[in-house]
Amino acid sequence: MNLNSFIRKKNIDSISGEDAIGSGMKRVLGVKDLTLFGIAAIIGAGIFSTIGRAAFYGGPAVSLLFVFVAIACIFTALCYAQFASMISVSGSAYTYTYVSLGEVFAWVIGWALILEYAVSNMVIAISWSEYFTTLLHGFGIAWPDWLAIGYSTAHKAYNEVITAGADANLPYHISSAARAYQNAPQFMGMKVLVNLPAGLVVTALTYLVYIGIKESKTINNLLVYLKIAIILTVILVGAFFVKPDNWSPFAPNGLTGVLGGVAAVFFAFIGFDSISTTAEESKNPQRDMPRAMMYCLGICTILYVAIALVLTGMVNYKELGVDDPLAYVFQVVDMNFVAGVISATAIVAITSAILVFQIGQPRIWMTMSRDGLLWPKFSKIHPKYKTPSFSTVIAGILVCIPSLFLDMQFVVDLTSVGTFFAFILVCAGVLFLDHKGDSKKAKFKVPYINGQYIIFILLLVAVSLFLVKTDFIEVISHKPLLLVFWAVWLGLSITAFKYKFSLLPVLGILTNLYLMTELGWSNWVMFIIWLAIGLIIYLGYGYRKSKLASQK
Repeated sequence: MNLNSFIRKKNIDSISGEDAIGSGMKRVLGVKDLTLFGIAAIIGAGIFSTIGRAAFYGGPAVSLLFVFVAIACIFTALCYAQFASMISVSGSAYTYTYVSLGEVFAWVIGWALILEYAVSNMVIAISWSEYFTTLLHGFGIAWPDWLAIGYSTAHKAYNEVITAGADANLPYHISSAARAYQNAPQFMGMKVLVNLPAGLVVTALTYLVYIGIKESKTINNLLVYLKIAIILTVILVGAFFVKPDNWSPFAPNGLTGVLGGVAAVFFAFIGFDSISTTAEESKNPQRDMPRAMMYCLGICTILYVAIALVLTGMVNYKELGVDDPLAYVFQVVDMNFVAGVISATAIVAITSAILVFQIGQPRIWMTMSRDGLLWPKFSKIHPKYKTPSFSTVIAGILVCIPSLFLDMQFVVDLTSVGTFFAFILVCAGVLFLDHKGDSKKAKFKVPYINGQYIIFILLLVAVSLFLVKTDFIEVISHKPLLLVFWAVWLGLSITAFKYKFSLLPVLGILTNLYLMTELGWSNWVMFIIWLAIGLIIYLGYGYRKSKLASQK
């Protein structure tokens, strides 16, 4: 083994032609379809569920956090768009990293994307289950609590109640989960708690993805139109019930409380990269994918900010720690009919987010398998349905089983680490291609702003503000990862001065890295363990079986 073999790269000039030939996949997606796929992925559990938890911690100011995270995503999306205009094969950030930074980085990204896609769908499936059982309750159907919640969630809530005491005034979602644990049947001395609706919806959508992209596209487009209609209804009707007093204090827990919702808010935005996984099923990927990424991010940001302001204006932010906040706020203002409509249609609308992620994951595996980094079975295309059949089935199993048992907050935090990491490497890949001169081949380029001096000036300003407004020793002791952030910024300032780096990709790296520092140590530890497992697999199989290795 030597260093060069770890950073061997695919050739941009040949990658599209060689990899797409004979794939057997149908090119049926236009820019409208791609945009709707992006909206489907972005507006999922984020707006129907995790937005409530973010507001619970950050108050009305969480609306500004949506803007900040959207800016970070726009920097990243521009980099994705540049790669998409150069490379017309599936694989998303994995493929983009393979041609820019090399094989081992590509493997790490591909492995990290498993967290983004699979774990994201676990969260969305759990949220879908919450709305589904709320709907059944509205029709007078009593779905057993122990068949609608994962063991991890219920057990954690039960321990919180025991610790706080029976008379403690805990949020509704905690007390109800604790009751589910207490009343659950037992088998061999262990409580039986299974989120059955979450598992069933993943199974059904995996089957739909298995039988074809055209069928999936038709269903997705219908679901997204319905989803947007629901959100607009909530905004327009809810505006009449907004009480400005609920917006005061705007940031009740200060900046710490607002940034405490970073994982939940960022989770609400991930998914625009799923557009790039369908490159081989797009009619004109190099033209349409960059447009679709920009369109869907702009639309979703406007909707997110509006819905956050309406929710926190209708009820006090302390009441939003529930899994179905859109329905809940209308129940509070005695509009149970609207709440019922939201619950009924939300279970359909959230379905589109699960669908898109279930489409994206198998196609990344398919591309990795073609490159020799995964077993050949993963790249098998079904002779009738023209989909990566084996990968689709495995993706369904990987999402279905954990969604039956896991806690939603745990998986929300976990997926964000892998996504931030992938976004950082895509932005770094653009800088590398710019330096090598390969970006000239792109049909869409990130607007070039010379960051030679600006990046260092911004560093001086940021450090000055940080030192003036905070106790450096105290902050670093609580968030030592900030030292990594400042060190990377300094390193980028030096290299930007030397190589005249473009400003926007650097800002993409810095904003994503800063958001990573806001995540807890447990998330980092789990992510590092996940990467270690991935590297073991790569060294044991992918390194030797790589097609680039056989070409030497």
